[in-house]
Order: sequence, then structure tokens, then C-alpha cells
Amino acid sequence: MPTHASRRDFLRADLTRTIVLRPPGALTVAFERACTGCGECASACPEAIIHTDHRGSVMLDLSRGACTFCGECARACPTDALDVGRIGDWPWVATVGETCLSINNVACRSCEDACEARAIRFRLEVGGKARPNIDATECTGCGACIAICPVGAVSLARTAQSEPELRP
Repeated sequence: MPTHASRRDFLRADLTRTIVLRPPGALTVAFERACTGCGECASACPEAIIHTDHRGSVMLDLSRGACTFCGECARACPTDALDVGRIGDWPWVATVGETCLSINNVACRSCEDACEARAIRFRLEVGGKARPNIDATECTGCGACIAICPVGAVSLARTAQSEPELRP
């Protein structure tokens, strides 16, 4: 998962806070206060990609599969932590790291094949490499490319529209 260090974290010498990926429709800032950890969202998720950690904190695990943005988790939530009306505000897009097989001269286009939105295209480079390009305007952030990547080179990055929520 990506990490992000704020100025406050830097001053506290806490530079390894992990960004927690919440289900679609989650409150941006007050999620942990609003979420009771009841697990109703996880039970309702048809893709089985919502889980709780040892503290009962709800998170989305796209390494297990893609999100269809069906809204079942939000409909099952008894609090305002998740809301169907906020699902369209999903601020995540896919990014591909340098460990990508294709960037390293190994034939692989698993992420492109898994991308229903067709947001991932490969550009041939000198030397036989093919570099994945992600069209951020087309990427839904569903995570299908994350689950399928054999080397874990694909992750999500938050768009510039808002600051990431950090795990305390």
C-alpha cells in the first residue's frame, strides 16, 4: 500500500503511515468516527473484498479482486460511514510501478486485459519494452488490474482532488 507523510508526521518522526483504502462511498475525513466496525458492509460485499483489521477498522482489499461499485456495502451500512451517494466520488486511479514485467522486457499485459474500462494501454519502446500508460480520465479505480498483476506492480494513487486518509 502507498505511504504518505504529512508535516505533522514528519515532526513526530512518523514517516511510514499507511494509507487505508476504504470502501467506495466512505466519508473522507470522519470515517473512523462514523464506522462502528459492525462488519455489515463486509458481509454485504458480493466480491468479498471488504475486510476488517484486528481493531475492527474497515478496509478495501483489491488484491482479492475488483470492486464493481455496486453499492451493496453502502446500503448495508447502518451509519453515515458509507453512503451510496458518495460512490461516484471515488478518488483513486491505478498506477504501475517499475517492477512491471512488461517494463522489464517480459511479455505481460494482464492489467490491460483485465481493464474493462480500457484505461490501460501499452506503448512500445526502444529495446522491446512495452510501457503501460493509464488514462486517468478513463480509469475507474476498480482494482481489476491490481488483483491480476503477477508481480504486484499495480497500485492505486489518490487523485489530487483531496488529501488521503491515513491510518492512525
